[in-house]
Order: sequence, then structure tokens, then C-alpha cells
Amino acid sequence: MRGRGLEARAAVGGREETRAEVESETRLPVALLWALPGALVLPGELLAGARLGPHSLRTRPGQPFARAAGCCPRCIKPPKAGREHPAWEARYCGSECQPLSRLRFTPQGEESLQILVPTEGESLPLMDINTCETEAPELWDYVFVVDRRTQRNPGQVQRQRRFLEELENQGFRYKAMEDQEKEFFGIRADNSIFDRYRRLTEPEDTVPRGELSRPTSIQATNRIRIVDFVLNSKTAAGDTLQDLVKDGVFEAGFPLHEGEAHLKKTWARWRSMFQRQPISDIRDYFGEKVALYFAWLGWYTYMLVPAAVVGLIVFLSGFSQFEASQISKEICKAHDIYMCPRGDHNRRFQRLSDTCAYAKLTHLFDNEGTVLFAIFMALWATVFLELWKRERARVVLQWELYGWDEDQEEMALGLITCPDYQPRLHQHSYLRSTVILLLSLLMICLMIGMAHVLVVYRVLAAALFSSALPFLGEQVTTAVVVSGALVHYVAIILMTKINKYVALKLCDFEKPRTFSERESKFTVKFFTLQFFAHFSSLIYIAFILGRINGHPGKTVRLAGLWKLEECHLSGCMMDLFVQMAVIMGLKQTLSNCVEYLKPWLAHKYRSWRARSQDPDLGHWQRNYRLNPVYTFSLFNEFMEMMIQYGFTTIFVAAFPLAPLLALFSNLVEIRLDAIKMVRLQRRLVPRKAKDIGAWLQVLEIIGVLAVIANGMVIAFTSEFIPRTVYKHRYGPCRRGAQSEVDCFTGYVNHSLSVFYTKDFQDPAKIEGWENVTQCRYRDYFSAQDSSFSEQHWFLLAIRLAFLILFEHVALCIKLIAAWFVPDVPQSVKNEVLKKKYQRLGQKRWRGRAGWERGGAGVGPLNPFPASSCSPKSTDV
Repeated sequence: MRGRGLEARAAVGGREETRAEVESETRLPVALLWALPGALVLPGELLAGARLGPHSLRTRPGQPFARAAGCCPRCIKPPKAGREHPAWEARYCGSECQPLSRLRFTPQGEESLQILVPTEGESLPLMDINTCETEAPELWDYVFVVDRRTQRNPGQVQRQRRFLEELENQGFRYKAMEDQEKEFFGIRADNSIFDRYRRLTEPEDTVPRGELSRPTSIQATNRIRIVDFVLNSKTAAGDTLQDLVKDGVFEAGFPLHEGEAHLKKTWARWRSMFQRQPISDIRDYFGEKVALYFAWLGWYTYMLVPAAVVGLIVFLSGFSQFEASQISKEICKAHDIYMCPRGDHNRRFQRLSDTCAYAKLTHLFDNEGTVLFAIFMALWATVFLELWKRERARVVLQWELYGWDEDQEEMALGLITCPDYQPRLHQHSYLRSTVILLLSLLMICLMIGMAHVLVVYRVLAAALFSSALPFLGEQVTTAVVVSGALVHYVAIILMTKINKYVALKLCDFEKPRTFSERESKFTVKFFTLQFFAHFSSLIYIAFILGRINGHPGKTVRLAGLWKLEECHLSGCMMDLFVQMAVIMGLKQTLSNCVEYLKPWLAHKYRSWRARSQDPDLGHWQRNYRLNPVYTFSLFNEFMEMMIQYGFTTIFVAAFPLAPLLALFSNLVEIRLDAIKMVRLQRRLVPRKAKDIGAWLQVLEIIGVLAVIANGMVIAFTSEFIPRTVYKHRYGPCRRGAQSEVDCFTGYVNHSLSVFYTKDFQDPAKIEGWENVTQCRYRDYFSAQDSSFSEQHWFLLAIRLAFLILFEHVALCIKLIAAWFVPDVPQSVKNEVLKKKYQRLGQKRWRGRAGWERGGAGVGPLNPFPASSCSPKSTDV
């Protein structure tokens, strides 16, 4: 656009002004104005929306547009605050800025935008704002690395050159540099690619007139994302970058870390653990998908505070009754009650009073507060999700992605790569779905079989520990439980790799239409397999352990040899508590240590092993030595948090401290992930997103499963139902409370069945059998014929009734909470409505000349102006 006119004027805010007005409005100094013998014409859009500071020019909030080049930073001053239109200053500062006649503002990653100012005696155009060929900035979108040893293979070299030629044909340019071992290729895309993307994704009615013909201004995250899509689209030879890296043609391909110093200083360091996360800065550097992950993780951590406090109160409330519990008192004083031998490793009678300490510990998490805490966690899970949806809506609206269409984005990127692109249509195959369902069920059965392997291990370990480690004595059961938890943890690590491979193969077999659809299907399949891998042993302990092994005198044996394992004498809640504490503790400590130390040590080793650094290649070499990232690198972080969320909610009735453990773990996890992404890993390819995708459905499923699992734990694993039934039906308070007698007096004797030692198949093998005529065991059997007693069936009916009532009440509370807390705040809805209204007003203004000829036009509509003709309601 060339300047025309005989006197100095400038379009500021859409109006023309004289030289004096220009100087006062734009604050251009006299030294610069005197260098302009003729007219100065600046586009109104540039000045009205621009802010020129020492380092950057911004045309839209949060979007970097240009960087000063050809003039020292001291020559550019930021705008004065409080002005109606942002103004910029430039001053003549000596030889450093010579010549002032060519002051360039170079868009980041774009061709330069030149302002040509003629000096005295020249007859150049007075003002010229355009895109032109200038010195290319040393900014690169991508870097390819080639091992020089592969250059000996002619086939590899030919594929490499063919791929680079294809990129040149598509508008890319590259620069080759090499050191002693590697060859590096810097790749940069032409602006035409981003112009096409902009025309496809931004309708003309949403962009000011003349904006689309301007030089492209694009965020670095969008630029990397588009370039990555083009590089991983099939070329004419049928190759993609991923294929070439897999075949060894290129060793690696990655975008560079550029401008991450701010994140390192304010976010990616341990001392910032308790500071607020800069979500907008994360989004500007890593893209929306990573920013949404950290926004969700921060919100989850914030919401864990009330859950952790309530869980800690419930746990500590057990300490208030640590010595005062009537049941614990009776157990500690039961010196004359002998328990039946529980396994082949312990062939002697044990006094009930020997379990005094375990009885007191069990009461810490198996008390009346457990039921209330389980209901609270069901409500908490719902409120957490609803409040997150509201937070997400606010964040996405701020990013101007509320109405973003993922399918349109996929098609736009496809059209950029190939003008003849045709979208893949949706399709469904019942045969393929059936095969996938059967294979998934087979894998689930394998996960359940892993729980049976754990059963076999615990039975064999009990026999081995009792014979090989006699010093354990009465602690054999505890040793078996702890070692079983460790074995399960190792099995989880191994099955995670197998599950990921199987889930990927199932996704490939299903043939998803787009990458987003593939990611969503992979999420569902992988999480399903991981859920059974992590929770199979907990399900076994909570609902199966000790219930299928028969009774004294008639026990169920594995392969007819080894007696099945039983719960601890203090109840199965202790076993469940220990299993959860060990697995969750190891996941939150050992796994986090490995997650951080492994990339840290690998990076340190590569840096130490590297030879002398080339000054011209230093930045590329530093990025190359960082740890590689993969397509599902962020997916792994999400999966880790979902499993933790499952532990926090699903069996929380047995482990009230789970939210507190998760809170401490998340405070570390946020900074650990930040340090990994910014300091230890190559830059993740930014992904555009407006929500966390299929993970939201996973969270909702976990919330429902938590209600069911906690209801079953309270009904069938905890002693809550037997205690309550005894208190109101069999205890001393059945006819009303009595102040002088505790309502649970006699509960221990009532809850233990009697077995006569003479009925053992071989009582002589039991130590001390001649002094004991009867022993006790936990269950409700008849002493005469060892059949289930009346109390057993009555308790079973009450357990089932409680389970149904608990689940319905908890689910109703969840539904009411979901209805009471809207997913989207009204302020967000109103803002979206105003934007739609303004867009219609702009269309009406542009089209008014067509349907009202000769009339004076009106400006764009104000948002919801007061009008006598505004209807109060609209019926459609």
C-alpha cells in the first residue's frame, strides 16, 4: 500500500490528521517527522490495534505480531498508558540506528514489514508498507537430524533427498549444517501455507476488511502444529516424517524450544510449587491441549483440599475412640477365646487378645464416619466435575475457542496439504466392532486372571514364609499381604506396556477416521485395560478373599494341597487398607522418582557424552540432546492422573487418607511435569483443543464406579452393617439406650462362630489341641451342622438393602448436584450471545446498502440495545 498526498497525514483510528495532529496523537518525534518531506500514510488497522514495545508489536491481545529489526531496542519506546489509541515512539539514537530511512518491523516467523522513509535528496515513495524479500531470520519451524553413518546407504540418502525436494515443492526451505557425527536440517515453511490456513479457518465476516490480504501473523504454536501436520502427511512417494524416522532415514525430527526462558523462571522450577500456574503462557508456548491438562490438574489439586481435610478428620476421629471403643476393649480382654487355625502355616490356636493392636488400628478407618465420608466423596466427585466444566468454559472463551470445530480444523489442515483432499466419511462395521469387543473381553479376563495369580502367590508365599522364615511367627499374614502388594505393583508395570500395545493394535484395527477419533478410542480401550490391571487385586481382597475358603473342618484347597488364604483376624478391611496403601504409596513416590530421574539422568548422560559444541549449531544440538517425545506423551500424564483419581474415589471408604496422599503427590506432579516438558524433553507439538476430550467421560465413569464400589465395601467388607444390626436387634440397646451399658457389649462373642476341635480331621497335628475343646472363627455358622445361621441370612438381606439404598441415595445426590451447578456459567453464555449478535449486526451493516437503497446507513449493532420492539420471549 503506497502513500499518496501532498501533505503529511496519517490514518489514526480511521481518520486523517495533519502533521501537527499526527505528532500529538502518535507521538512521532520531530527527528523522524522532519525526515519525511512528503506524506505519511499508515493503515488505520495498524495504529488502532497496534502496540509497539521494545521487543514486540502486538495487533491482538496475547498474539505476538512483529519484532523490531534494523534498529536498536532503545529506539523503540512502549506506548503511553491511558491513550485512546495505542501510540508508539521512535527516536533517532545515533549510528546504531543508521540508516533511519529503512526501519523494519519483522513479524515473528514472517517476511519483514518495511517502512521506507526517504532521506534528503531521495525520490523514493514516501511510505510503503508491504511484504518483500529481505534477509531471512534465523528462525526454524522444525529440525531434522541424520546420523552420518546412514549416509553410506544410497537408498536412505535417496529417500532423504526426495522428501526434502517434496517439501521444497510445497513451499518449504531448508538449511543443512553438520558436526562430526550428525547432520542437521533446519526446516521453515513459506507464508503461503499459513495464508491458506487463515482463509480456510477465519470467515471473512469475522475479519476486518483488508485483513486477509495482509501479511500473515500467526502464533508460534499454530505454526508448529500446521508444519507438523504437513510433515506427517503422505508425500507423492508415500512417505511421512514418522515413516522416515521409523525406517532410520532421519534419526529424529522435532520443533525447537524458543522463548521458554519465562516459563523456566516462573513455572518450571521446584520453588514455584505453591504459586499459581501461568496457564495463558503455557498455552502460548505448548498449545491448548497441554494448557488444558495443566489447568485441569491444577483445578483437581485445588479441589482435593476439602476432600483431604474431611478424610483426615474421619481418620483422626478413630483416634478419639482408639482406647474407648467397646469392641476393641472386648478383643483386648478376650484371653480365654481361642481362634481356629487359619492356614497350613499356622497349626496352632491363637488367643483373640493377640489381635488387640490390629483391632484398634482397624477402627481408625472402619468406623461410623466411613459411610458419611463415602457419601461425601460421591458428592465431591460430582461437584468437582461440574465446577471443572465451568472453569473450562471460562478458559476456552478467553482463548476464543468456544465455538471451535475440530472436524473443520482437520479438513482445513488436509486442504492445506493437498488441494484435492477429500475427508474420510464416518463408517461403522458391526463385524469389526464384534471382534474388538471379543478381544477386549479376552484381555479383561487376562487382567482378572492376574488376580488369580496373586491368589496363588499369596497361598504359596504363606507356606514358604512359615517354613523358610520361622522368625516371622504371627506376622506371616502381614508379610504375605505386603509382599503380595509389591508383586501386584510389579505386575502393573509389566501389564501397562502390554495394555498399551494391545490398545494401539485394536485402534488400528478399528480404523478411526481422524487422529482425534483415534486418540479418543485409544483412551477408552487403554483405560479399561489399565483399570482392571490396577484394581483387580483390590476387588479380590474386598469382595472375594475369605468368602470362598469354607470353614474349619471343611476347607477349600488349591489343587487339593494348599488351603486358600483368609482375611486377617481383625477383618478384611485391614488387608484392603494395606493393599491400597502400598500400591498408592509406591505409585506416588517410586513412580514419580523414576518419572523424573530417568529423563534427568538420560539428559545429563547425553550432555556429558557430547563432544565440543559448534557455535552455529549450539541451539540445535542442545534441543537434540533433550529426551524425545512421542504422540502420546501427554496421554501418559493424563492416564497417570486418572488412575490416581480412581484410587482417590473408588475404594476411599477403606482408605480415607487417599485424597491427602493425592494432594501431596499432585503438588509435586505439576512441577515435575513442567520441568520435564520445559527443561528435559524436546518441545511437544502443540495441539488445538477446547476440552480434555474422552477423559471427561472417563472421570464421569469413575464417579459412578466409586458409588458402587464404596457401597459394596461398606456393605460386605466393613463391619458397619453387622455392628448396626447387632446394636438395634441383638444388643443390650435393642429396647432403647441404656446409659450404664455400652450398646456394643457382647458384639465380639456374637460375631464369632463356634467350632468343636474334635471335629477336625486330624486334631493331633494342631498344637495344644488337648487343652482346647472349641475354637472361634469369623462368620455366622451353626455349631451343630456348620450350616449358615439365621443371623447370616438376615445380615445378607440387610447388606443388600443397604447397598441398594446407598447407591440410589448417592446417585440421586450426584444428579441433583449436576443439575444444581450448571456446566457453563451464565456470564460465558451471555458473552457468546453478544458475539453472535455483534456478528449479525456487522452482516446487517455490510448488506444494508443492498436492501435499503438511498438510505443513510447505521453502524454496527450495539450488544442488546434497549428497544421498544424487543420481544420478551421468542417461540420457535
